[in-house]
Amino acid sequence: MYTIALIPARYNSSRFPGKLMQMLEDKTVILSTYQAAVNTGLFRQVVVVTDSSEIFREIVSHGGSARMSLKEHSCGSDRIAEAAAFYPEAELIVNVQGDEPFISAAPLAALIDAFKGPKGEDTDLASLMCPIRDKNLINNPNVVKVVTNHDGYALLFSRAPIPFIRDNETVDVTFYRHIGVYAFRRPALLRFASLQAGPLEKAEKLENLRFLEYGMKIKMIEVSHFGPGIDVPEELEMARAMKKQEKK
Repeated sequence: MYTIALIPARYNSSRFPGKLMQMLEDKTVILSTYQAAVNTGLFRQVVVVTDSSEIFREIVSHGGSARMSLKEHSCGSDRIAEAAAFYPEAELIVNVQGDEPFISAAPLAALIDAFKGPKGEDTDLASLMCPIRDKNLINNPNVVKVVTNHDGYALLFSRAPIPFIRDNETVDVTFYRHIGVYAFRRPALLRFASLQAGPLEKAEKLENLRFLEYGMKIKMIEVSHFGPGIDVPEELEMARAMKKQEKK
């Protein structure tokens, strides 16, 4: 399939405005993410889609591809749906978050593989999850949790701990962190953008709940790990420390 990556890059993030233009070693967060996506070698094209002329200039001045959004959007998937019209040859569109500078090829390849073979023919939309090994993250609202059915399709996403262990009993359950990377067949992405945000999405500020509210199925692909994203200033400092550690 003709596969492209579109990176939604909104400047005024509600929790950390301007985070994509913060420096991570010698590069901005958004440039680091863009180059990491390109370096996976998985995509015919990688394009940053932004509402910010500053982010646009940052990408194109370093030889990258970027596109300005034509209007305001409530979430990243809406933003890339608008941009997808300019890439009609793209059959599979991967939404890579702009604050994921540590992305690597293996988890993205696993996501794309969900669309291959006989089982993949019925997959319209897929996303990633990984086990939560640090118990302190289970109650962290910046860490989105997901539960699935036996076939690996998402039942619910929440910033709250799910599943909730009611009686503090020892239960053999694994908590999973949702990784905000999606892969869409073109029709699924365009359908998503045609739908209005529902009460669950508005309450939790999670665009993935729009799929579930309208009965769309999300195939969840489990990966062992995924590079940390940057949602708040503290995570930027952690990312800087990781970059320094990589150089040692």
